[in-house]
Amino acid sequence: MGAAAWFETTNGRKDAREKRMPGKTIQIRGRAGSDFDCYLAMPPADGPVPAVVLASAIHGVDKDLRDLADEFASHGFIAAAPDLFWRTIPGPLTRADGQRTTQRGQPRAEKIKTGEADMADTLAGLQNLPQFNGRAAVMGFCYGGPYAILGPKRLGYAAGISCHGTRLQDYIGELDGVTAPVCIIWGDEDNQAPPEVLDAFRAVPPRMSNVELHIFPGIKHAYMMPDAGAAFSRTTREFSMARALAILNDLHGGGERLRKAS
Repeated sequence: MGAAAWFETTNGRKDAREKRMPGKTIQIRGRAGSDFDCYLAMPPADGPVPAVVLASAIHGVDKDLRDLADEFASHGFIAAAPDLFWRTIPGPLTRADGQRTTQRGQPRAEKIKTGEADMADTLAGLQNLPQFNGRAAVMGFCYGGPYAILGPKRLGYAAGISCHGTRLQDYIGELDGVTAPVCIIWGDEDNQAPPEVLDAFRAVPPRMSNVELHIFPGIKHAYMMPDAGAAFSRTTREFSMARALAILNDLHGGGERLRKAS
């Protein structure tokens, strides 16, 4: 394992420092008996603490996603990022691998359905960790966005967060009956979330107090990922992380969920 990194307080002193260790790739035992890769980042504290499972974009568990997992761990949470494409073209792909990324995610509805088992098996695998308190949020990006709805709906997750999720309109009906917190974040220039999709989701929070929606002007698709180039938005990423951390903090138990209306 690589060298630890130390984080200082704002005054430069190290008496309140926190040690951040890099994550590692582990194997999750799938329900069909096949193992698949999962990047796991553990917090420095012994726990018990909540977890976040990151459902990747079509590019898979790349550096951007691993960095997110490490960041969550540095805030005191367990973070896991399973390879949802292990059955077809496993591993991370770059933005230059256009044809291969398209291929491994199609037919999309079928692949998302198959991936439900992987998300459930990852959550089951976390139960073996003594540091896990049994409550987890799913945070989906782009291709993985629908799991922010499907996770709380029927996969055992206690909350869901979607950042620039794609084809969420295919799953809006799945919100019916969900009582866990669901947070959905888009930019209004996201080419994967046209105005009619944004309008459909704007109608949800007024009738479902557990659902929050945030739509940022001028923000494009893939704003969370530094590798997205001009689409990356540091301020929107910081907002999204703050919302995710607030929801995860509530999964410690004993507190009211922090919620901001958009």
